[in-house]
Amino acid sequence: MKLHWSPRSPFVRKVMVAAHELGLADRIQTTRTLVGAAIVAPQLLPDNPLNKIPTLVLEDGTVLYDSYVIIEYLDSLAGGRLIPREGPARFTELRRHALGNGFLDMLIQYRMERERTPPSQPMMDAFAKKFDSTLTAIDQEIEAINADPPGIAQISLAIAGDYLDFRFADLGWRERAPRYSAWQERFRQRPSMVATPVVDG
Repeated sequence: MKLHWSPRSPFVRKVMVAAHELGLADRIQTTRTLVGAAIVAPQLLPDNPLNKIPTLVLEDGTVLYDSYVIIEYLDSLAGGRLIPREGPARFTELRRHALGNGFLDMLIQYRMERERTPPSQPMMDAFAKKFDSTLTAIDQEIEAINADPPGIAQISLAIAGDYLDFRFADLGWRERAPRYSAWQERFRQRPSMVATPVVDG
């Protein structure tokens, strides 16, 4: 399998952490692909017309994109260890994943806006409110999330914490969400996280 990949993308990292957790990382060949709002990767367009990573190309040429879709595929190969197959547990896991994944989406938009010259103050105010409410929600639920075996939700939330350290260290999120911070410090020591460091290059 070939994965269009970047060491800076938290969504690519989700896939790679999941692959390590599932014992499938050695079956994935990564190819560095630079994309962005104003950057088109010509080699990616035949596989993904949206010009987004992660994009996974299977051995038979089938293409999968979106981190969740790719992880669900990998999880199916490993017997369903990261995403419950049915019942209330499945939808609880998916909602918690949506919380972590949506947080990452918001943080990327937040970063793009605050790097504009000048940024929109109404946008920045809205991002600040959404940031606070999301961080509070995660902090309140993280102990219940930790009670379950590691899954896609925990992976997303752990990566969000590392992304906060990487791009938003000035916001002091660890002091504002101490339970989330303590849990994330433990989760980031897992071999799957250690094997997939964020690299700004």
